[in-house]
Amino acid sequence: MGPDDSETDAGVADDTIVAGRIVLGIKTLRDHLGCSLHEALDAYVARYEVLRRERPADFTKSHDEYWANFYS
Repeated sequence: MGPDDSETDAGVADDTIVAGRIVLGIKTLRDHLGCSLHEALDAYVARYEVLRRERPADFTKSHDEYWANFYS
């Protein structure tokens, strides 16, 4: 995997991220990227931030509501 592939690879979980299914999204990224849980969480958060900027209308919850019951 090259340095420019990470955002493309992270895109495999876009629908899950937008839907707020955090655990499933992290699992999807971990399986797809073959990385550690910590690396998958980092990829998830990075992709979440991109999607928040590029597709804000797709999210139904505020940033605080989105992360309210997730503890890592």
